[in-house]
Amino acid sequence: MASIALQSASSGLSALSTKLDVVANNLANVNTTGFKSSRANFQDLLYIERAQPGVENANGDQRPTGLFVGLGVKVSGTQVNFTQGAPITTDRQLDVMIEGQGFFQVGIENGETAYTRAGNFSLNSDGEIVLANDSGRRLEPGITVPPDALSVTITPDGIVNAAIRGEPQPQELGQFQLASFINPAGLSQIGENLFSESVASGPPITGEPASDQFGRVVQGRLESSNVDATFELIELIRTQRAFEMNSQAIRAADETLRSVAQLRQ
Repeated sequence: MASIALQSASSGLSALSTKLDVVANNLANVNTTGFKSSRANFQDLLYIERAQPGVENANGDQRPTGLFVGLGVKVSGTQVNFTQGAPITTDRQLDVMIEGQGFFQVGIENGETAYTRAGNFSLNSDGEIVLANDSGRRLEPGITVPPDALSVTITPDGIVNAAIRGEPQPQELGQFQLASFINPAGLSQIGENLFSESVASGPPITGEPASDQFGRVVQGRLESSNVDATFELIELIRTQRAFEMNSQAIRAADETLRSVAQLRQ
C-alpha cells in the first residue's frame, strides 16, 4: 500500500533534515580554530518480506529472487573528520598548533579533563595558560608564566621557556602534554571546540609532543577549521534535492491513497 511509501518518504525527510543540520553546522564553523567537520551516516530500516528467495513452486523450480519492501532510512550516527586543518601564521607567543596527532588537555567542571585541537591560548589574571575563549579553560598540566617574564618560547617538544627580566638564562616553566585515543571518532563533542572521553573512544594515552605517536607543537601558528566549504555547499545542494524528491514521493503516495479512497465510495 501507498502508506508504506508515506512512511519511507517521511523517514527520508527526517534523516535529510538531520543531515542538513550537520552540513549547516560545518559551514557555520568554517572559521572556527581547530574545528573538525562531521558527516551524517545513513542506514536503511527493516524490510517487509513478502516472498522469500529460493522457495520452490509447484513445478519444483526455485524462486530466484525474493520480494522485500523497505521501511525507509535513519541517521545511524555522525562521524567526525580529524584530518589536519591548514596552518595559520599569527606570530602570537601563546598561539600553538599541533602538527600531527594529539589533543591539548584542558580542565572542565568536576575536575574532569576535555580535549581540543584549538591552540589559541592566553593568560588569566594569575598568569596561568588558558584557552582564549569565554570560559578560560586551564591547560593541563598547568603552566604559570611569572609577571616579570619578557617573552615566552615554546619548543617543538612542548617545553615552555620564559625570558625573565634581569636573568641571563631563560627559565623553564613546564611542558605541554598531549593526549591521543585509539578511536578519536568515538569522542563526545561538548562544544567550545572541546571533546570528552567516552566508552567508544577508549581512555586517553598521554605523552610529550614530538614523541611516539604524538605530533610536534608549533608556536605562533593556529590550526584552521578543516571544513571544505566547496564540498559542504555541494552536499547542501544534494541534500536539498533529495529532500524535494522525498517530498514529491509523499505527494504521489497521498494522491494514490486519495484515488483508492474514491474507488471505495
